[in-house]
Amino acid sequence: MSNYTAEALVGEPEVVEDVLDSDTRELAGSVETNPAWLRLKAAATALQGVQVTDGSIPERSDHADAAAQVATIVAAIEALAPLFPHDSAYLEAVVVDFTRWASGHDEVAPFGVPDFYDSLMAFQPQLSRVDGIRHLVVFPMYTQNGSTDRLVEAVLIEVIWPEFIGELEKEYTNALFVPIRFVDFTPGYDTNSAVLFPETVAMRQIPTFTWGAIFQDREAARYRRVVRAAAEITRLDLPAEAKQLLDDQHLTEEMFVMWDLIHDRTHMRGDLPFDPFMIKQRMPFFLYSLEELRCDLTAFRESVKIERDEDASPEARTHAKLVQYGVIFDRIFRFAITGTRVRNYDGLGGQLLFAWMHQHQVLHWTDTKLTFDWDAVPEVVIALGARIEELYWRSIDRPKKAHWLAAYEMIRETLTPNPASNWARGLPDDVLAGPPKGYTDRVLDDEFPLSMFFEALDKKMKPVIESTVGITARD
Repeated sequence: MSNYTAEALVGEPEVVEDVLDSDTRELAGSVETNPAWLRLKAAATALQGVQVTDGSIPERSDHADAAAQVATIVAAIEALAPLFPHDSAYLEAVVVDFTRWASGHDEVAPFGVPDFYDSLMAFQPQLSRVDGIRHLVVFPMYTQNGSTDRLVEAVLIEVIWPEFIGELEKEYTNALFVPIRFVDFTPGYDTNSAVLFPETVAMRQIPTFTWGAIFQDREAARYRRVVRAAAEITRLDLPAEAKQLLDDQHLTEEMFVMWDLIHDRTHMRGDLPFDPFMIKQRMPFFLYSLEELRCDLTAFRESVKIERDEDASPEARTHAKLVQYGVIFDRIFRFAITGTRVRNYDGLGGQLLFAWMHQHQVLHWTDTKLTFDWDAVPEVVIALGARIEELYWRSIDRPKKAHWLAAYEMIRETLTPNPASNWARGLPDDVLAGPPKGYTDRVLDDEFPLSMFFEALDKKMKPVIESTVGITARD
C-alpha cells in the first residue's frame, strides 16, 4: 500500500464506539437485496460502459444518459444512508462529489476527470473495526489485479474482526489494516482483485492514506480451492490442522486476517535499505519478490513464536499454527504458478520458498509424492527470512546498484537463472558503470523460469487457478 507513512502504522485507532452497537450491524444485514442497492449497482455498471481510462466521459452524446445514471446513484445512496450511520459523513460527501462531477465545477466540464478527494477523506473504515459492521463504498477507481481503468465501482463490504485479532493487534499494532469480506460488487471486482485501497480512487491530490482493506473471504476461498486440488495432484497428506482450512471458510478467513495483519505492518519495520513500498522507483522485479516474501516470512516467524507462547490465548495459538500452513501452501501452490511469467514477483517468491525448503531437506518430491518434515520446517523457513533480513541489513551500507547485484546473487544461490540471462553471465562494464536503468533493462521478463516440478504442476493446476477469478465465500 503506497503513500502510507510510518507514523500512521503505529498506535490504536480511535473507534467510534457510540454508533457501532449490535443494532447498527443489523441495520444493513440484508442490504444486498435492497432495491436501492440493486438500482445503484445497475447504474454504476451502466456508467462503466461510457467511461474511459481516466474515468471521464468524453462523448457529449453520452452525457444525458450518464446524468440520469448519476441521479439514480445519488438517490440510491441517500436511500441507503440510514443503514450506515457510521458512514454518514462519507455518504453525504460522495453525493456531493457525484453531483459536482456530473454538473462540472472549477472550470472542469461535466463528466471530466472525476475528483472524489473530499469523499475519500471522509471515508474512514479503520475507525469502525467491529466484527460484522458493513460499509457501502462507491468511487471511480481501478481495482488492482482487475480493471486498470478508473471506473465507477460500487461494493458492499463487511468487516472481519474476531476478538482474538483485537487482542493480537495490541501487540502487532496496525491501525491502517481493515480485513473485510464481499457482500456484493460491480464488475471491477469480478476479477482477481482482493484489495480495496484508497490510492486507486480518482482524486485531485495524493494525501497520506490512513487505511487499506483486504478481502479475506476471496483469499480464503481461492486458497481452499487451490490447495485442495494441489494436495490431490501431488498426493500430499495434509496435517490434520491444515485439513481444517479446506473445510472451514470462516476459519480460513480468520487465518488470513492474522497473516495479513502482521504482513502488512512489516513493510514499514526492520532494517530497511530502501523505501519498502518502492514508491515511484524502477527496480528489478526480484526486489519486489524479496520484499513481499520478507513480510510473509515475518508473519510465519511471529506465528511460530505465538504458537509456542504458553501465555498466548488458545485462539491466537491455534490460528498461529494455521498461518504457518497458509504461508507455505499459498506461496508454493498458488503464488508460484498464478499469472504470467512477465516479471511475476509473487511467483518468484513462491518458487524461492519451495526450492529453499527442498534444498534444505524438509520438502521432498519422491516417487511422485510431496512430503514435508513438519517438525523441521519452521526453523528452515525462518532461516530464509533471516537470510533476506541479513541482505537488507548489509545493504544499508551499500550503493543501490550493489544492493541489486547482491540480491540477485542471493536468489541465484537457490534458483537457477534463465540460460539467456544477462545478469547471470555478468553485466558488461558500460552497464555496471551506467545509470540504474541499464540494469533493469537487462533483466529478462522471466529471469528465473519455472522448474520442471512447477512446469508439470502448472499444466494440471491451471484450470483450477483460472476458476478462482471472482471467487467469494459463496462460491
